[in-house]
Amino acid sequence: MPDIATKTVQCNGGLPAFLAVPASDGPLPAIVLMHERYGLVQHTRDLAARFAREGFACIAPDFFHKHPDQAALHRGDVGYDMTDPEAVEHLNAALDQLAALPQVDPGKIAVMGVCQTGRHPLVLAAQRPIAAALVWYGAASQREWQVNARYPKPLDEIIAAVDCPVLGIFGEADHVISLDDVKRFRDCLERHDKSYTIKVYAGAPHGWLNDTMPGRYRRAQAEAGWALQLAFLKQVLDPGYDRSRRVQIYECEHSAGYDFTKNVRME
Repeated sequence: MPDIATKTVQCNGGLPAFLAVPASDGPLPAIVLMHERYGLVQHTRDLAARFAREGFACIAPDFFHKHPDQAALHRGDVGYDMTDPEAVEHLNAALDQLAALPQVDPGKIAVMGVCQTGRHPLVLAAQRPIAAALVWYGAASQREWQVNARYPKPLDEIIAAVDCPVLGIFGEADHVISLDDVKRFRDCLERHDKSYTIKVYAGAPHGWLNDTMPGRYRRAQAEAGWALQLAFLKQVLDPGYDRSRRVQIYECEHSAGYDFTKNVRME
């Protein structure tokens, strides 16, 4: 594994972030890593360091740093309802921070969102060029399609404006996102002629990438999903990747007796 360096930085607007960078002169691809509903916890820092060991510069901003009770947030006792415009403001600050690093290739920056933040790589990609939008079990539940103060623009309209490849990773046993929800997300991408790869992993509940939550973590699926993500990034960041072509891949493994109402929340 290559040596990596980690540190805490402050982006424009006072946004704190964790930065992990390989020991390399570059040019490096890069990731803006968005955290789950728990804020910037150790799990997110671990993922950022993992990206760095894979050869990416990775910045993980604390999108919920304004919440007054960080301890309760990290426990999951309270939440922070970040709006789409607020997310874009923070993402732009993080992108600028990455692009300013001399070893980072500014044309190869992807954004990864997880659960609550899964929609935000798409929201950003609808407003400015990014290399790829990486969605982990987010952006597809029924609430994502609603228009309100938190989500002021229809998701269908957002997806129509996305101009980058999209990776969607979901779980069969998710109690928040049903297979019908995933298909609706897929169909929207197809209707607007977007390049996407979507994979639904058998037996995986909501939050199955998080190895600090034993009840929901699924090691086999998490490792397979991470490997798929790396392969996807290798493909779409390759200089020979032709963005004028459309690649649309949907793969789902589920029980013949699948019943979304039987999916339960795992701790």
